[in-house]
Amino acid sequence: MPDASAPAVPDTATRPVPAPSPAGPGAGGERLAYRLFTGADDRAFCERVSAALAEGYVLHGGPAATFNGGTVIVAQAVVLPAAIASADAAVANAVDDLEFDGEGQA
Repeated sequence: MPDASAPAVPDTATRPVPAPSPAGPGAGGERLAYRLFTGADDRAFCERVSAALAEGYVLHGGPAATFNGGTVIVAQAVVLPAAIASADAAVANAVDDLEFDGEGQA
C-alpha cells in the first residue's frame, strides 16, 4: 500500500491522445509530438507506455526512476518519429544557411 504521506506524483498520461486529424498539420485533433509518462512502476504504467508505442510513438531516452520511501516512481518520454525527422531537418537547414567568413567563424 502506498504511503499516504508521500507527495503525489502527477500522472501526465491520463488524458487520451487525440487521433491525427485528416485535415493535416495545424488542425485540431493532432497527436502531441512529445509525451512524458510518470507514475508508479507497475503494470498500469507499462500498459500506458505500451499503448503509446502501439500508436506510433518511440521511446526517447531511457526511463528515469526514483523511490519515494514506499513506491518506485518512474518516468518515460516518448516522441513521434515524424517530430524527430522534422526537427533534424530544421537543424540541418539552419546549418546550411549559416554564412562563414572563411576562417571558421560565422
